[in-house]
Amino acid sequence: MSDCGSCAGRPASSVPDVPGGAATPADAPKSVALIGPPNSGKTTLFNRLTGLRQKVANFPGVTVEQHTGVAELPDGRAIDVIDLPGVYSLSPRSEDERVARDVLTGRRPGIPQPGAILLVLDSTNLSRHLMLAAPILALGVPTLIVLNMADDLRSRGGRLDLAALSAQLGAPAALVSARGGEGIGEVLDFLAGAMPKPLPRQLPVLQDVPKCREWAGRMGSAARYRPPIPPKWTRRLDSVFLHPVAGPLVFAVVVVAVFQTIFTAAVPPMNAVRWMFDVSGKWIASALPPSVFRSLLTEGVWSGVGSVVVFLPQVLLLFLFIGILEDSGYLARAALIADRTMARVGLQGKSFIPLLSAYGCAVPAIMAARTIENKRDRTATILIAPFMTCSARLPVYTLIIAAFIPESRLFGVLSTRAAALLSLYILGFLAAVVTARALKSSILKSGRTPFLLEMPSYRWPTAQSLGLRLLDRSKIFLRRAGTVILLVTVILWVMAHLPTEGGRAPAIERSFAGMIGHGIEPVIRPLGFNWKIGIGLITSLAARETIIGTLGAIYGMDPHTHSQGLQSALQHDLTPGGAVALLVFFAFAMQCISTIAVVRRETGGWKWPIFQFTYMGALAYAGAFVAAHLIR
Repeated sequence: MSDCGSCAGRPASSVPDVPGGAATPADAPKSVALIGPPNSGKTTLFNRLTGLRQKVANFPGVTVEQHTGVAELPDGRAIDVIDLPGVYSLSPRSEDERVARDVLTGRRPGIPQPGAILLVLDSTNLSRHLMLAAPILALGVPTLIVLNMADDLRSRGGRLDLAALSAQLGAPAALVSARGGEGIGEVLDFLAGAMPKPLPRQLPVLQDVPKCREWAGRMGSAARYRPPIPPKWTRRLDSVFLHPVAGPLVFAVVVVAVFQTIFTAAVPPMNAVRWMFDVSGKWIASALPPSVFRSLLTEGVWSGVGSVVVFLPQVLLLFLFIGILEDSGYLARAALIADRTMARVGLQGKSFIPLLSAYGCAVPAIMAARTIENKRDRTATILIAPFMTCSARLPVYTLIIAAFIPESRLFGVLSTRAAALLSLYILGFLAAVVTARALKSSILKSGRTPFLLEMPSYRWPTAQSLGLRLLDRSKIFLRRAGTVILLVTVILWVMAHLPTEGGRAPAIERSFAGMIGHGIEPVIRPLGFNWKIGIGLITSLAARETIIGTLGAIYGMDPHTHSQGLQSALQHDLTPGGAVALLVFFAFAMQCISTIAVVRRETGGWKWPIFQFTYMGALAYAGAFVAAHLIR
């Protein structure tokens, strides 16, 4: 018997002596599916097994995010690991549950049925999480029951007879701490060795939820499971963080501290990146002879892409804070607090998680809305998600704020620039709240849906988890800078050099790019924008931050402003009213083709994307017009 209240060191896995078709090591599976309830530590185990050998894609035919990676077995072989969405059951009530069921049963086109399953359960919440074991074991696929967070179970006085549980379930089980690496060897040994098909002694009727709950209770009793004592720090912190008055105040303090830090701590690395691009650009200009290629490289690529990459430290700092708050367990509390606000606008607490992830990017946020069962609530969440200030807006905001708002202190704590940035985030949130209220009281009206959320214990985030998150975001940011923004700046450079005049490039205002800018200038002049800003608004449809690369390239090619910094050039071309109008425009406008495409796929047609783009565009123009005429 493996008693978790007293065991130490690496816990042994337990393989029951049951008949069945066992695989030989030579027939070990080529792929394994990782599945478990939300907050079971599934993603932490995935990161532990695959390290940096992972990628993100979508399941064929749907917009459910798919993480796949490669785990190296003890004998040197590699096995593909598929990280399925976190689910509580395999009943296809939502898209993520449908995907999980289809992958595990081999019904998902383009994805062969996995040869094995790692069922990750939270050992500190075993009574609830064991319900998922019944439908998984009923599939008949070789399965390892991974009882995660064994360190928490042991330190908080919990107990478990691992061998008895394994015998009852008819499948091997292992006590694991994915966060600390404990028991990972047992998981790899399972994947590399002989794996019998599960033969549980009894299974409930899977469609009968009360029977499944009763079965899970019996399995826990047979394993002499004693749940751990709730951590005293969890109780103490929750008494503050979930307090109806103190909770929102703490959340507000956390948000203010994050934005203040983003504007101060990111300055040194941003200056270092800016210096590197300046030095390398001058070196390239001096090393290459005068030519079209040198002009393209220095005026187009280096000025355009470099203007965007400078803001990478700020973006990473934002995701670092989001990662710390999420991995520590605080964001689940924030969602519970936000449920009260969501209820006032007709939504539910489940909408908070997609809306929160929209601060990183609207695309995965819209995908995350699939967990909302109510279709009208899901549609409303999708329509307001782009109002949340995504990381692509952050470089635009930072550039304009730094150019037009002098640095000083408010109340001796918050800087004026951090306050301006926070105001823009609040402005986007208020627009989302008002829009949600209008939608839920009219065309998307529906009844109130109960909000159930499992509160994880507070934990210290690991450096590996945060590092992998930041590395992933760096790849995404640099990939956009090296593809979308690079392509836009090259096309812009070509358009700025045509038509030639006497074999030479024309003045930029007489180029094709200048003609397009002057063509739309009458429409945007009431907002305080000139033709250069107009070109940036057009290119930013590809990606919001592209406007920085566009303006960097335009001013780099303009002989009147090429020696000035981008901030100085903007101060010359924009009035304070025009600068505020540009900020308001980007706070409201849906300048992202990728988001439009995902909304079309999630809603099943063009009706909602067209409505969303038109509504947000009209709101952006009206808001910018008001700002331009109020600020003098």
